[in-house]
Amino acid sequence: MTKPPKPLIPKTEVVLMGAGIMSATLGVILKEVDPEITIQIFERLDEAGTESSDAWNNAGTGHSAFCELNYTPQKADGSVDVTKAIKIAESYEISREFWSYLVKQNYFSSPKDFITQVPHISLVWGKENVEYGKKRYDSMLKSPLFKNMIYTEDRDLMNEWMPLVMRGRKKSQPVAGTLMDIGTDVNFGALTRGMIERLEKMPGVSVHYNTEVLDLDPDGKGGWDVFVRDLTTKKKNQVNTKFAFIGAGGATLHLLKRAEIKERKGYGGFPVSGLWLKCLNEELIGKHNAKVYGKANIGAPPMSVPHIDTRMINGKKELLFGPFAGFSTKFLKNGSLMDLPKSIRPDNALPMIFAGLKNMPLTKYLIEQVRQTPEERLAALREYVPFTKLEDWELKVAGQRVQVIKKDKEKGGVLEFGTEVVVSEDGTVAALLGASPGASTAAAAMLDILVKCFKRQCDTTAWKEKLHAMVPSFGQSISKDEEKVLATRARTSKVLGLNK
Repeated sequence: MTKPPKPLIPKTEVVLMGAGIMSATLGVILKEVDPEITIQIFERLDEAGTESSDAWNNAGTGHSAFCELNYTPQKADGSVDVTKAIKIAESYEISREFWSYLVKQNYFSSPKDFITQVPHISLVWGKENVEYGKKRYDSMLKSPLFKNMIYTEDRDLMNEWMPLVMRGRKKSQPVAGTLMDIGTDVNFGALTRGMIERLEKMPGVSVHYNTEVLDLDPDGKGGWDVFVRDLTTKKKNQVNTKFAFIGAGGATLHLLKRAEIKERKGYGGFPVSGLWLKCLNEELIGKHNAKVYGKANIGAPPMSVPHIDTRMINGKKELLFGPFAGFSTKFLKNGSLMDLPKSIRPDNALPMIFAGLKNMPLTKYLIEQVRQTPEERLAALREYVPFTKLEDWELKVAGQRVQVIKKDKEKGGVLEFGTEVVVSEDGTVAALLGASPGASTAAAAMLDILVKCFKRQCDTTAWKEKLHAMVPSFGQSISKDEEKVLATRARTSKVLGLNK
């Protein structure tokens, strides 16, 4: 249902582009530390959180690095690098603290509106993979963030954890798994919409749906003129702001390229779409209660790490498998086929070419994925759910992700599979590019932007006190401090209705 347009405010302190999880998080943080700040949010669709933030469009929910094997790569010497996993797990604790604050401030009637406890399991099979799994576990156990992780090669125990996955698996096949009981499932669409609905009711905040940001130009006074178009009337207009955040998912790259800041140069994007197999069999759905992640195929992007995934979506338990990768030149699910061609500029053409040449396995993988038959998808599914039938599943289109390509002095251009924060030298423009782990680390990413773009305010006692009230771990590392990890998890588990 199309919402009636709101009048534009000619001059505002903050403009947020896109009404997804990133803009919602930054908007809430800003209003909580400074209730007087004025904000305008522009969203090209008629509802918040319906692109990458939506539950059906996420490649995974509750990414806390407990089970995602792509965050713990094996190095050439055979050791396992857990650096990224530690960083993501620590960032996820910040998200939990922030969400706990929202619950205490009655942003939501219940934490069950957006978060549910679901065990996180990693699963590997084959002699070499089992050896990797054990090394990974030994390395992760050194951090307090993974202290309660359980490793096993015991089939009976794994059958208790994931009966659907272990049923019918060959006994001759070496298999191993890890379990983190404190894993969670998060509906980021519901979380986003809850925050935006609260923001809309706050004085000084205006949310404009069906409104597309076309351009932003420096106003010559240290601020920005933001040019927009009402998609219902086609009328163009402009507003002025002191600070602009580009959190428009796949559309972020286009808008960053239009911002006249030196930091925009050299960035490109490579779109990857996704497909899910959604379970239709209620008996199967009822028998599985975990997020079980395996190893990705060679050349696969991180969003394509296969997993059989229990989700709570709009109060209903769902079971998904995938995602299968696809290719489209769109940068958004509701984007244009011209998104990729239009993103190529003189400053990023060479990095994109070099990145493409160095990632031929990815290209080959995507071609193979696009050409997959239903029977081939079923074969992939049966590696995780043996003996399942094709008629128990339906194919569902997921969201679009744009992987970051950027300049590299040695390689010419590199394809990045994480998230990238771009901030102008004067701190008046910030943008968030990339995909995984994305939404799960939104609070940490937006706090990082806050510190860089509102440095003077963040140094004041008033802001420091409010930020620590929202996120007690703000500004400190807890990854090596077991006491702090246990304390923050105890606090947030109680507020969010989770077990410790």
